[in-house]
Amino acid sequence: MTYKSCYRIAIVGLGYVGLPLAVHFAERGFEVCGYDVEFKKIASLLLGQSYIPDVSSERIRMLVRDKKLDFSLPSHTIGRATHIVVTVPTPVNKKRVPDLKALKSASAYIARHLAPGQTVICESTTFPGTLEEVVVPILSQSGLTAGTDFFAGYSPERIDPGNARFELRQIPKVVSGYTPACLRRTCDLYRQLFDTVVPVSSPRVAELCKLFENIQRLVNISLVNEMEMLCRRMDIDFREALRAVATKPFGFTPYEPGPGIGGHCIPVDPLYFQWKAKQYGLSSTLIAAADAVNRRMAKEVVSRIQAALNCDHGEEPANASILLIGVAYKKDVNDTRESPALDIFRTLLDLGCDVQYHDPHVPRLELDGRRCDSVELTQDAIAGFDAVVIVTDHSDIDWAAVKANARVLIDTRGVLHDAGKGGKVNA
Repeated sequence: MTYKSCYRIAIVGLGYVGLPLAVHFAERGFEVCGYDVEFKKIASLLLGQSYIPDVSSERIRMLVRDKKLDFSLPSHTIGRATHIVVTVPTPVNKKRVPDLKALKSASAYIARHLAPGQTVICESTTFPGTLEEVVVPILSQSGLTAGTDFFAGYSPERIDPGNARFELRQIPKVVSGYTPACLRRTCDLYRQLFDTVVPVSSPRVAELCKLFENIQRLVNISLVNEMEMLCRRMDIDFREALRAVATKPFGFTPYEPGPGIGGHCIPVDPLYFQWKAKQYGLSSTLIAAADAVNRRMAKEVVSRIQAALNCDHGEEPANASILLIGVAYKKDVNDTRESPALDIFRTLLDLGCDVQYHDPHVPRLELDGRRCDSVELTQDAIAGFDAVVIVTDHSDIDWAAVKANARVLIDTRGVLHDAGKGGKVNA
């Protein structure tokens, strides 16, 4: 019997983090079962059909066929796992405060089936103190004691959807434990999966690591977005300046401006930190300022559309037909969570515009109860809209055809910037 065959891994939550992690475990010889509350996900995966671009259906089919990977709705079988990894969503609610319903529910489910000797590791992004103050107390309702009867750890996920440059194993893994014994158990597992494991002294430190990664990105991206807005009004080509600045080989990291920040991490994680800081009577003014810049980006893009239409055609925006290219929050993914495209879409609809979209990765979109289908991106279709807006710079779009056929083109991603200025691009 091999060492790995003694391990039975349960992954709770099969989204953009959980599914790639489950496949990563299974491909390295572990016995893995993934659990999710969504029946459609489980049914799709058991048929060998992936819903995440970073995980091919072929990889799923091979692992299921070889009985290295199984999938299930929540059940008692989780009690047979040696290690349970929790990767459920942790969004913010409408009041922009942490929503831990899924994490609490998953913890309660695990507690009902928790067996002596099991190790439970949370990877869901959350505020410092969550493992110690929320998760472990729920798990302890099983009657077992953390650090003695079962083991608890926290390791922030660092998956970057759509990034083919780094394999999962190459991304250094920050790990922590509720007790020293918990840390040892967590390290022992992840050292078999990742090239580099980075132990830290406490779960609070590990929880902060993930938040700070994305706080930094929020601040820097909001900075370049605000600079780009200001420079456009000053008639300065900010993107050209950015390219020039980026030639400096030290002391500068270029961030690209765009229509706003999306995804489950960068717009959300800083709010988790702010919420926790308020419990201490504190607040980060820099995070608040960066968040404010990001939140007004959709209106800024709509203002650019209005200006381009009024300037070029004299048409009222309410009578305009608008094509949004891309509704995913970043290139080459199918994830629309917190996508700036959705706020742009809503704002244009509120103005009375006829809005449609094209996205090769998102064939269908539900927006506030309205069902929208991606339109085909033909030359005639492009030419038929009053304005075309590049919101997501997917790799598999013929941008030359877009530029050649659009009557008015607003490029929020700088897709066409290096190909030459002027022409029909109303940047």
